Amino acid sequence: MMTKASRKTPNKVPIDLLIFDLDGTLIESKWDIATAVNLTLADLDLPRRTQEEIFSFVGDGVKRLLRLAVGEENQSRYDEALRVFRGHYLAHCLDHTRFYPGIESVLTHFAGKHKAVATNKSLEYTTKILEELGAHHFAYVVGGDNGYGLKPEPGMLLKILAALNVSKERAILIGDSTNDINGGHNAGIRVCAVGYGMGNRERMAACRPDWFIEKPEELIELFT
Repeated sequence: MMTKASRKTPNKVPIDLLIFDLDGTLIESKWDIATAVNLTLADLDLPRRTQEEIFSFVGDGVKRLLRLAVGEENQSRYDEALRVFRGHYLAHCLDHTRFYPGIESVLTHFAGKHKAVATNKSLEYTTKILEELGAHHFAYVVGGDNGYGLKPEPGMLLKILAALNVSKERAILIGDSTNDINGGHNAGIRVCAVGYGMGNRERMAACRPDWFIEKPEELIELFT
């Protein structure tokens, strides 16, 4: 049963581990991603995409992002696009990317808990961003190219549970996409969906997350 934090559940849920998605959950990164994609397309003399188009491509890792960005008719340029994008995104990934408002206070509140990041984003980009914004908050980070599969596959989530020696019953996944929700379900852990990120609200709700919040601080109301 999906529960909204604003309904003030009478008892907080005890947990030992919070696993966060990255883009759209911890960080507002869509503007820098869009910039890097369109710089890449310009270098390849391919049509630019609208920001909204690019935002809709995010969530399944950089490879799918670039395949969609170059378009069906330009798949022969995909490898080149992937190479060019890497340089542009590394140069621009911190131009505007920040933690969402409220995230820092949530991470500080749960200082005594294990916290981890499970993202379909490449570890190279993930590491650079977190080192600038606050990598010290997280005991473990898994990226989409670590070899554990991409969400909604459960591999990266199961790896985190094993590495930190936390039972599924004491962990929660927080994310903004159907991949997060389904990934959590596939791993056997409970999921809190967020409404402030890039995910489609209706599709997320249809996947039946255990909770749905509108701002990060609501996590403090839900878990202990």
